[in-house]
Amino acid sequence: MAGLLFGTCGIPYSARIPESFVSGIERLKELGLDCMEIKFPQPLTTVGPNIVRETAARLGVKLSAHAPYSLNFNASSRHDIRLSQRRLIEIARIASSWGVKSVTFHPAFYLGKSPEKAYNKVKKHLGKVLNTLEKEESSVRIRPETTGKIDQLGTLEEVVSLCAERRELAPAIHFAHLYARTGGFNSHQEFTSILHWLERRLGRAALDDIHIYICGISYDEGGECKHLNLEESDFNYGELLQALKDFDVKGVVICESPNLEADALLLKEAYTRG
Repeated sequence: MAGLLFGTCGIPYSARIPESFVSGIERLKELGLDCMEIKFPQPLTTVGPNIVRETAARLGVKLSAHAPYSLNFNASSRHDIRLSQRRLIEIARIASSWGVKSVTFHPAFYLGKSPEKAYNKVKKHLGKVLNTLEKEESSVRIRPETTGKIDQLGTLEEVVSLCAERRELAPAIHFAHLYARTGGFNSHQEFTSILHWLERRLGRAALDDIHIYICGISYDEGGECKHLNLEESDFNYGELLQALKDFDVKGVVICESPNLEADALLLKEAYTRG
C-alpha cells in the first residue's frame, strides 16, 4: 500500500444520495479523498454489493467496515456473547461481498470484572469467531479498536496484546480515544513512542498496513464524552501527522469528526503540506 489514505467514517454528508454507498464513493472521489468506512448497522440501498465493489475499484476508493458498537465479548449472558459472535461473523461475510478487507469492532465492556479476567474472556470468545472465519478462508482482517471510555476494554496494551496472540487480528488505533482515556498521547514524542512500540510488538507490517481514526474529542474523568471538529478540540493532530510521516506509515486514516469530509480533507491537506 502506497502512503496514507484519508477518508470518512460513513457516507460523506455532501453525497448526492445520502444513504447510497455508490453515491458516497463517487463524492469522495470528487473531493479528492481516498477511502470510506461502512458503518453497521446503516441503512442500505437496493444497490447490490457487486456495484459497490466495482465502483470502489474503478474509482480507487478503499473500503473498510465498522461493526455495531453493541458487540460485547465480555457480556454476562451466553446468549449475548453468542449474538456478538454471530454478528461479527455475519458482518465479515457481508464485508467480503462488498470487497472490504478490514472490519473494526469494540471488543467489550469490563462490567465489573478485572481487566485481566475481561481480557481472557474476550480472547476466548473472539477466538471462536476467528476460527470460524479461518475455516471459511475469509480474507477479511478483524481489527479490535482502542476505545475511549475507561469502562471499556480497549487500552493500547490490550488491543496490541490481542493482535500479538492471533495473527488474524490487526489493531485499529483511535488516537483521540487514547487521548481521552489517558489525558496523554497528545504530543509528537508520545505519538512516536506508540509507533515505536507497535513496530516492536507486531513488526514493521503493523505500520505498513495501519488503520487509524482521528477526530477532535472532549472527555472527562470517565474518558470520552463526544467527538468534536478538529479545530474545536485540543487534540494535537498536526504532531500526530508528523509522526506518521516520520515513520513512513502506510494504511488508512478514517476521520470521525462531526463535520466528516471537511476534517478528512483538512487532515489530508495538512499531511500533504507538512
